[in-house]
Amino acid sequence: MFGRFKTAMASQSASLVRAVDVQMPLILLIWVGLASFACGLRITDPVTAGIGAGSTLVLILPYALAVGGPVTAMLLALRVFPGGALYAQPEIRLARYGRWAQLDCVKVRRMRQFGASGWMVALMFMTLLNVPMRTVEYLAAIPALEGSSPAWLQLVFYAMTANLIVMGSLYAVAFVMALRLVAWFPRFIVMVWGVDLLLQLGIGRLIVSASDLPSAAATTLEAMLAGNIYKTGVSVALWLPYLLMSDRVNLTYRSRVRI
Repeated sequence: MFGRFKTAMASQSASLVRAVDVQMPLILLIWVGLASFACGLRITDPVTAGIGAGSTLVLILPYALAVGGPVTAMLLALRVFPGGALYAQPEIRLARYGRWAQLDCVKVRRMRQFGASGWMVALMFMTLLNVPMRTVEYLAAIPALEGSSPAWLQLVFYAMTANLIVMGSLYAVAFVMALRLVAWFPRFIVMVWGVDLLLQLGIGRLIVSASDLPSAAATTLEAMLAGNIYKTGVSVALWLPYLLMSDRVNLTYRSRVRI
């Protein structure tokens, strides 16, 4: 019974991946619509008032980049990594745990465990989930700016906006690499986790160094950054062993089987 259940789940998850790949333009369109609506709600209540077209542009542009950055990164990644292509393996092997036999990249595609299904699908969608989750947290915690505002508030706003754009774009590219079975995906997602941790720590040091930062704002930002670090740390602890030891990951992304 467990074997039949495992086979059925693998088949359904693989079907889900294929459906997502086909419907990606529609999914991106829905995301742009929902995210733009949420950003519009935030823009209607700026914390500082401005006058003229220049202040309106300053108000809208960061949110346009926050919504469009991950979408643009994903569209570029979909173009760079077409479906069904054969991707060369990295010359230097970093994942050396275990004993493995290297196989031909064409032969592995005929094997039963090849492809994104099962737990691999969970990793893929957990990676993509970072984009909407962080966008919602950003909109809830960071107020909109229009016109003049205190220096500490501008520092917070632009640092957290850059954080959202950069990490959202990187996680979007990682999702596409996993979806299109790009051989560099395992090391790329590990690199993204490292960048994420360093970026949260760097922003924390930058913001805390602002002498005029109110204590209430500092508490909110520290909680937000700590939450990002916690989620990334959990992802590393949960998924890094899987990326190293999974037979499916090694077959699909490294073209090798366990000896």
